[in-house]
Amino acid sequence: MHLIGTKKRSVLGQTMGLFILFHLFTSTTPAFAQKVSELTDEQVRQFVGQAKNSGLSETQIEQVAASRGYTPTDVKKMRERINALERTPAQTPSMPAQVGREQSDKAALSTVSASREDTVRRQSPVFGTSLFSSANLTFEPNLRIPTPRNYQIGPEDELIIDVYGNAQQNYRVKVSPEGAIKLENLSPVYVNGLTIEQAEQRIVGRLRQVYSGLNAKGSGVFATISLGSIRSIKVTLLGQVVQPGTYTLSSLATVFNALYVAGGPDPDRGSFRDIRVYRGNRLIRTLDVYDFLLRADQKDNIRLQDQDIVFVNHYDTRIELTGEVKQPAIYEVRSGELLKNVLAFAGGLTDKAYAASMTLHRNTAKERQIVTIPSADIPSFVPQRGDVYSVGAILNRYENRVTISGAVFRPGVYALQNSPTLRQLLATAEGLREDAFLNRATIRRLRDNLDPELIAVDLGKLMRGEINDISLQREDVVSVASYGELRERRTVRIHGAVNKPNVFDYADSMSVASLIILAGGFSDGATSTRIEIARRVRKDTSDLPGNQSIRLFQFELNDQLKLTEADARFVLFPFDEVFVRTLPRYEFQKSVTITGEIPYPGQYPIRDKSERITELIARAGGLRPEAYLKATRFVRNGELISVDIQEIINRPSDTGNLLLLKGDSIHIPRKTELVRIRGEVLNPAVIDFNQSRSIKSYISGSGGFTSKAFRKKVYVVYANGNVKRTKEFLGLRFYPNPEPGMDIMVPVRPPRSESKLSAPERVAVMTGITSLAAVVLTIIRLF
Repeated sequence: MHLIGTKKRSVLGQTMGLFILFHLFTSTTPAFAQKVSELTDEQVRQFVGQAKNSGLSETQIEQVAASRGYTPTDVKKMRERINALERTPAQTPSMPAQVGREQSDKAALSTVSASREDTVRRQSPVFGTSLFSSANLTFEPNLRIPTPRNYQIGPEDELIIDVYGNAQQNYRVKVSPEGAIKLENLSPVYVNGLTIEQAEQRIVGRLRQVYSGLNAKGSGVFATISLGSIRSIKVTLLGQVVQPGTYTLSSLATVFNALYVAGGPDPDRGSFRDIRVYRGNRLIRTLDVYDFLLRADQKDNIRLQDQDIVFVNHYDTRIELTGEVKQPAIYEVRSGELLKNVLAFAGGLTDKAYAASMTLHRNTAKERQIVTIPSADIPSFVPQRGDVYSVGAILNRYENRVTISGAVFRPGVYALQNSPTLRQLLATAEGLREDAFLNRATIRRLRDNLDPELIAVDLGKLMRGEINDISLQREDVVSVASYGELRERRTVRIHGAVNKPNVFDYADSMSVASLIILAGGFSDGATSTRIEIARRVRKDTSDLPGNQSIRLFQFELNDQLKLTEADARFVLFPFDEVFVRTLPRYEFQKSVTITGEIPYPGQYPIRDKSERITELIARAGGLRPEAYLKATRFVRNGELISVDIQEIINRPSDTGNLLLLKGDSIHIPRKTELVRIRGEVLNPAVIDFNQSRSIKSYISGSGGFTSKAFRKKVYVVYANGNVKRTKEFLGLRFYPNPEPGMDIMVPVRPPRSESKLSAPERVAVMTGITSLAAVVLTIIRLF
């Protein structure tokens, strides 16, 4: 498609990119490939970007190009040029003319953008604007449909003539600028302005000079005529459109097609209901967009012809609908249309709209005024220019609501008309529950100034007819309490040797046996002979000592949970706590672990509470000959405890022969022939043990001390976890005795702590000491 005029190209640069691309295919340049090569990179990029914004696909462009006679090779070359440029960053054009065109385009587009931004800033959108701004609605004509029978043929249209039957021939001819076609050696056939049916009669009549009896009955030779590629037409859009100008469109384009490519009527000035189509200086149709938007009526959306003019007039009257209408917007009103018609345009009122009246903001000659429009006046009310109508929402309150809650069978919200008194409301709620507290109910009522008040009612007397019934008012809330709500939750608790110790809700006449059943029965170690019940002390305290705050009861049950006859009459009270004891000698199995150089390592149960380490070693088969007792490790609760196994084996009565507890672990290893030297030595290492070497000798074998070593604090960790440190006496160091498996640890010397006094403070202290010494010497001399 081709855009006419430099000024029009500047204004329509963004939305007409597809028209410019189509210009590449429809150019009259002899060689299309040469035309592609002559374009600059920036021109191609601009054309592609504009084409994408316009909405047509590449396939549609190629179809039009093919209809113009260009080969697939030509189209391929253009596509390769576009693909190559998409992989190359865009360059800033250096030609002054190109810069001038871009600046002109930006200025025009900024004007359009400013106009659209003003529309967005409106309180409500202009009804109909979205029809021409939606990217999903283009009104693009379908080029693949059969040619309409009333289509008028013009220059550049292609006609397809098929001759079949006893003779076969196919003609594809284009209508010349003069409006004629040429077939065989026959004289030209003038078809300009004819419909397909009229052109078919004229062409068949001319072809009978070649095919005798063509389309005659019984001749055996027939012909059909159809339209191939279609021509382009030029249409001018004037008046209050977003982008006025002359556009090149398909000959199948309608008024909506032309309005869409021009951006539609201007939201600030243009009319959506007075769009005129002129042909040959004569008004042929007036289009109302509301017919299409509200009734899907396209009777006036006529097909355009070459040189048609579409004129968008200024709007005359616009009003605005806000609030509780289904589609708030700014609507254009024609002469004679009433407010009820505009409400119909907006889809009517919403479900929560206040329908009793509307509020109107109207402009007068000097200022604005408020008008309240009753619902009865809406059908005959005539809108004026600039009116703003507001529909409010109904109040969030009820005119006849009463509420009842609490101990009734159907608490909820009820209509006041059906339950005007308290007894009637109770009956509507299907009566009081059995646990209802009849001595007092409350009615929460709002006074005239909306302050709340509480009204107390004796329901027992009301239900017995001893007092008068109470009339209810709007928004009354009746609350009927239950006995359970007015007291602490009543529970009983069971502890000890039952399967499910827990807290249970109290029930009247609950016995100890019933509670044990609820708790899953006795556990395996339970004894039924010692069951205690602890009860809170209430009023009766005459038989209790002054310092006793609970009552205790003891019972005995047999295996079938039966009490003695006297105990069977004992009933639990709320908040009682039941304690079930465990058999004196019943306890879970406890085990210890012993591993290492013994005949039978593994887990062993603790036989009794007096079993000790030596007895466990004996149960494990004693010690193997290779057992190294000095390295035995005894662990309890994850902590290493130093024990001398050799000593406790020699003397079982030694205090180191500890009593065994659950989870204790003993490991008796084989003799370890290694010594580890760690810490501040030059070469921490593992060295074989030699009885003749001293601790100092082992340290020397690791390279000696580092400069940070704290020598007098060297200590040894023996294999059994025992720790011994270096001792010092009269300047001499006595290191621990070496043993196999030990770790020699050389700690780091701690940093020296600096004096807490600053240099000036130290000078002041020394000065004070010197002055004090001088005073003392003076006193001594005096005496």
